[in-house]
Amino acid sequence: MTSALLENEEAQYCFENINGSCHKTSWSSGIRITLYVMLGFLTILTLSGNLMVIITVAYFKQLHSPTNILLASLACADFCLGLTVLPFSSIRSVETCWYFGEIFCRFHSSLELSFCYSSIFHLCFISVDRYIAVTDPLIYPLRFTVPVSGMFIAVAWTFSIVYSFSVVFTGANDKGIQELVNALSCVGSCQILFNKTWVVVSTLLYLIPFFTTIALYSKIFAVAKRQARMIEMMSNNTHLSDTYSDRVSRRERKAAKTIGIAVIAFVVFWSPYSIIVITDAFFNFITPPLVFDIVVWLTYSNSAINPLIYSVFYPWFRKAMKVIGLSILESYFGLK
Repeated sequence: MTSALLENEEAQYCFENINGSCHKTSWSSGIRITLYVMLGFLTILTLSGNLMVIITVAYFKQLHSPTNILLASLACADFCLGLTVLPFSSIRSVETCWYFGEIFCRFHSSLELSFCYSSIFHLCFISVDRYIAVTDPLIYPLRFTVPVSGMFIAVAWTFSIVYSFSVVFTGANDKGIQELVNALSCVGSCQILFNKTWVVVSTLLYLIPFFTTIALYSKIFAVAKRQARMIEMMSNNTHLSDTYSDRVSRRERKAAKTIGIAVIAFVVFWSPYSIIVITDAFFNFITPPLVFDIVVWLTYSNSAINPLIYSVFYPWFRKAMKVIGLSILESYFGLK
């Protein structure tokens, strides 16, 4: 069975002529091609889907609402992940070696962390937006404006980038565990280890926005359920058509439901990674490399899922994509 998967049973190294080089898992040609196709497809899906979200919101002025601008910024984080992180991670996963040097390894890991934290902060701020929209839909346009949305975006991006790059490039992440880092490291690997202190800090930066988001959405759905019951009672008693307030409330509840699904997807895809990182920090990094790599790609997959959620639950997104697609066909092929 093993010989069918591997090209040969002799030990191979990432750099044959360098002492201390990492061992290389030499997959058979069929396995390597399959892995590259799968990871390449996920990368393309991440890039294309999120690019469509960005273009759609930017192209149509009617979509320049605070919520949609936050969604576009979230899509930008996912797009940047697909553009700058996934291609190099694909090579590392298939070749089981890192060929791009230690400095770029730290840069690559910093970008990875930045986009991760940016995503969770965006989801948290979007939950704040939805909470105000559902609990007070008529006052919402006055409280949550485009400048407020822009301020949230600036905070999410600035904090994520500054925190990630400062921790990784200053070496604070592995302070106090240098002996363990040296024992686990070899030439051709790229796994940034975090000591217990920074694992706790990083976990709190994940859990605080996460539980804030969950708490807000619990209140959102409680209020939405109460509003729906009241609207139904009023409709049954008066037999009148929907008022403007009713239509606004229904629209905001539907938007909150869609974002809630995106939040659930984030929890499902990111929870295994969070658990493994915490476990490794307190049990001397016991997770096998293959298992860790699979969990990392599970988290990457979340960046490809969000645009699919929007396309299924947001009618305006589907219509906008059709309009943009027809415009491209007309421009390049003269079709009408």
